[in-house]
Amino acid sequence: MIRVDAVWLAVEPLDMRAGTDTALGRVVRVFGAARPHHAYLFANRRANRLKVLVHDGIGVWLCARRLHQGRFLWASTGLGTTSMAMTREQLDALILGLPWQRLGEASVIRVV
Repeated sequence: MIRVDAVWLAVEPLDMRAGTDTALGRVVRVFGAARPHHAYLFANRRANRLKVLVHDGIGVWLCARRLHQGRFLWASTGLGTTSMAMTREQLDALILGLPWQRLGEASVIRVV
C-alpha cells in the first residue's frame, strides 16, 4: 500500500491526455516540488475524469479514474487559489462522488 500523508486538490483543470511528466510539471510549478507521501488530484474541465499523482518517497505514481455517468464534485476556481488541502475523509467522499466539502473541519485553503 502506498503511504499518503497529505492530499492536495488542484483547482485548475488538467488535460487528461497529460502523462506523468506533465502532471508532475504542474505539481512542481504550483508547489515547488512533489513532496514524498503527498497525493495531488486533478480533474478535467467536465470533472468526469480524475488523475492522482502520488510521490511514494522513491518515485511517482499516476493513476486515473473515469466516471461513466455524473461528475466529481470539484472545488470552484472562484476561490482565488490553485489548490486545497483535503482530509482522508474528504478524499474518500470525493472519489465516491459525494459532497466532500461538508465533511469534517473546514478545508485548509493554501493560496499558491
